[in-house]
Amino acid sequence: MATIAALLLILLFLQLFSSSLAGSAASSHSSLSSHFNRGSFPPGFIFGAASASYQSEGAAFEDGKGPSIWDTYTHKFPEKIVDRSNGDVANDFYHRYKDDVKLMKYLKMDTFRMSISWSRILPSGKLSGGINKQGIAFYNNVFNELLANGIIPFVTLFHWDVPQALEDEYGGFLSPRIIDDFKDFSEVCFKEFGDRVKHWITLNEPFSFANGGYDGNFIGNFAPGRCSDRSICAAGNSSTEPYIVAHHLLLSHGAAVKLYRDKFQGLQKGEIGITIVTHWFVPYSNSTADAKAAQRALDFIYGWFMDPVVYGSYPKSMRSIVQNRLPKFSKQQKALLKGSFDFLGLNYYTGNYAAHVLSRTGNITSTSDSMTLLTTVRNGKPIGDPTGVPIFFVYPKGLHDLLVYTKEKYKNPKIYITENGMGDQNNGTIKQLITDPQRIDFYSRHLKAVRRAIGDGVNVKGYIAWSFLDDFEWGSGYTQLFGLCFVDRKNGLKRLPKRSALWYKKFLTKKRT
Repeated sequence: MATIAALLLILLFLQLFSSSLAGSAASSHSSLSSHFNRGSFPPGFIFGAASASYQSEGAAFEDGKGPSIWDTYTHKFPEKIVDRSNGDVANDFYHRYKDDVKLMKYLKMDTFRMSISWSRILPSGKLSGGINKQGIAFYNNVFNELLANGIIPFVTLFHWDVPQALEDEYGGFLSPRIIDDFKDFSEVCFKEFGDRVKHWITLNEPFSFANGGYDGNFIGNFAPGRCSDRSICAAGNSSTEPYIVAHHLLLSHGAAVKLYRDKFQGLQKGEIGITIVTHWFVPYSNSTADAKAAQRALDFIYGWFMDPVVYGSYPKSMRSIVQNRLPKFSKQQKALLKGSFDFLGLNYYTGNYAAHVLSRTGNITSTSDSMTLLTTVRNGKPIGDPTGVPIFFVYPKGLHDLLVYTKEKYKNPKIYITENGMGDQNNGTIKQLITDPQRIDFYSRHLKAVRRAIGDGVNVKGYIAWSFLDDFEWGSGYTQLFGLCFVDRKNGLKRLPKRSALWYKKFLTKKRT
């Protein structure tokens, strides 16, 4: 573990050279301007970076923590992870958080988005199984350290790591029983940490969890990997299970929000929301059919979760196509969900073209139900600049258009961009990997898209980059690097800020004039 003294020496070195590094990167990108900086955004707008418990903490089996479905999945199906890696150690944030917080402060970040490991707090997943005091102590220490350094904790309750005990007992989010257990877990967090945590996110990307873990088209690349076992998937479960899981995720969200509002918000004065992910979808042609296909694609990813929390029901297109496979909300559940957020967390990475599909072939799954063909290429040209992640292209216009769409479709909610970033392939020298001009260009262009959206009346209050460090990237393991800071896994997990981190620091150092 790096000592504080060693870290300070690294930071001193970086401070001496950051101006020349950032300047050299900026000189090669005409999109960068000294007039575009923190002061270009409204007063009170917050900036930061993000992480998640399984992706960064490590200490997977230490200090009373119970196993999560990701602990089980990466060990049971190592072949499903590109480099056969796991999050047992990850970035060892569990032991290195103090130095990491100092690095955040050096980079001038206002906020750090992180998640709480459910099974580190409740090892059995249930309140009746006991609260792990060492887990409580760890998060207390992290929140105290953040606040002592002037950094706002932005905390997600569920970032996909279901306690394995609940998966074994009743199938996790396949069962409505999880709603009460999630509410109990949330209550422990509100009680223990709510005096300092003022920004709560119930769920991260429920779409990704429901589809990645339960839809056969994904071949089980997310825990719990229901379709990693073909004997389970053969029954056609992926045409129903993603919808069941999503339904219980939404009801868990609603229950946690109601609990917070009823028992904690008045005293603690915080806010609570949900983070939803989507791409932006552009009609493949000028045809009416493709325009409708683009809307359906948006409904089946974004509207699937936005419509219930704004209007109390699923999108009309989903109800029409999925019909009896789509669970129904009771009158009471609709009331629970409608308006169940103080803010929307929005994750955005790329855009797609969407074309109408005349008829489906092969298995019916939640992925094929939208009746669209998604592609990133039209007439031989990609939708944007390619990145190190084959399915992600740089398309900042999509972020602007998505924000404006959200304002118009969903009553102009308060929005925080809770994830936005790009990945590199982990296949170069350290010098090459920390010299990342494309990431600088990516952030500059997407921040300008956010600023344009604010000018169009969208109520955006913050921007949180994905990610702070190069993390364990789920099915891609450590082969994809999204971090502002490189983690040298061959040299004691040393943190090395990339040029993009130094650009971000310079961007955040500028004050409103």
